[in-house]
Amino acid sequence: MRSPPEDFWTTTLALTAPASLVLVVFAVAHQVSWLWAIVAIAATGLCTGWLVRRHLERLAQHAARLEALAKGDPPNALATSQEEGPTSPLAEAVAKLERAMPERAQPMASEAALESIVDALPYAILQLDSDERIVRANTAARALFGSDLEDKPLVAYLRDPSTLDAVAEALSGRHPEATEARLAGSVERALRVRVVPLPRPLGTAPAALVAIADVTAVQQAERMRRDFVANVSHELRTPLATLTGFIETLQGPARDDAEARKRFLGIMDAQTQRMTRIVKDLLSLSKIEELEHSPPASYADIGKTLQTTLDSLALAAKAKNTALDVHIADIMPPVRGDSDQLAQVFQNLVDNAIKYGRSGGTVRVRAAVAARLPAGFAPRAEAYVEITVADDGEGIPREHLPRLTERFYRVDAGRSRDMGGTGLGLAIVKHIVNRHRGALDIASEIGKGTIFSVYLPIAPAAAQNARATGT
Repeated sequence: MRSPPEDFWTTTLALTAPASLVLVVFAVAHQVSWLWAIVAIAATGLCTGWLVRRHLERLAQHAARLEALAKGDPPNALATSQEEGPTSPLAEAVAKLERAMPERAQPMASEAALESIVDALPYAILQLDSDERIVRANTAARALFGSDLEDKPLVAYLRDPSTLDAVAEALSGRHPEATEARLAGSVERALRVRVVPLPRPLGTAPAALVAIADVTAVQQAERMRRDFVANVSHELRTPLATLTGFIETLQGPARDDAEARKRFLGIMDAQTQRMTRIVKDLLSLSKIEELEHSPPASYADIGKTLQTTLDSLALAAKAKNTALDVHIADIMPPVRGDSDQLAQVFQNLVDNAIKYGRSGGTVRVRAAVAARLPAGFAPRAEAYVEITVADDGEGIPREHLPRLTERFYRVDAGRSRDMGGTGLGLAIVKHIVNRHRGALDIASEIGKGTIFSVYLPIAPAAAQNARATGT
């Protein structure tokens, strides 16, 4: 907008020029005197200038009010629309706009608040137009499908036929049932999809809202629960069936057979001990899982705990003619941990190494400040200790390594049961290490053996000393 002085002179000259030109013509034609013409032109210019300045000032005020409204500033309570003259319709229009602004701002604020709420939802929300193209997407949807979603067809991201049928139903005004879908990727995801039609004002095209919940973790937990119940039932059913059969035999045909009774009682005792070990490990695992979310508050001496555990396994190693090659660093910083649980970790790992290692072989145990951490592990502390237990057994095929810490998972189920294993030892190890905010790494090579490495965070003050001394 040009400055008021320039507007004033331009407008005044434009309005007075026609009358002034007529007076000049009359003066040249000697119809009026030049003095009268000059006085009339001056008077006309002064009156016109006064009126122009007055209206320009009012226009400037209205412009300022409109600019304030455009910026979102609150309306001027002192502004009035009681004007007369050419600018009065404009004043009235500006006053109406100021009165309407609070009413218009409230729906806009509500819409912004609603968008913020939708963005905060953990579910992916997509708004579709009548062509099944994405109009809007919240933060969860962008995390699930990607950032550039607007104006893309839904079928580019979800190709599940039941979901697309549900979208078509919703766009036709019906309320379809929720559907299940799968999202392909490096890790397949299970999705539960709900589609609803959006309210359709008169004359507008149909639209739909798609709400998507990622139920992958829920389904995995349910599958693990079913597998766990099935495994427990299987593990307990065999010894129970054995005990039942022997009891019936001892009560019947072998009632007076002392030799059979002695042999059967030995087998029954072994089966009872097997069930006892399973129940004991299940209770231990349940207790560990209950505490897994809260790290230990006490401190543990790794060197002392490890050495005590090795001393308790010396007889088992001697019985299999296995040598224990142990090297514990002279200075082992303490870790924040539960000594009893860490002893259980070392007990399970070393006992497994003795059982599955080569007869007459060597089990190597090392403990020191870790020089490296396993790939993919996000450290939570400044420094870690590393405890490795390596055997020289047959080794484990690579495809079995990721599943070794699952409950009841065995590479060779028959051999494991014959050796008294419950299939829960490594699951217990994993959960204890998780509770200590550490890491478990497993490496194996066929024909050369297996190495289990446990990484535990050093206590904060000890971590600084370890880094300073280089131990």
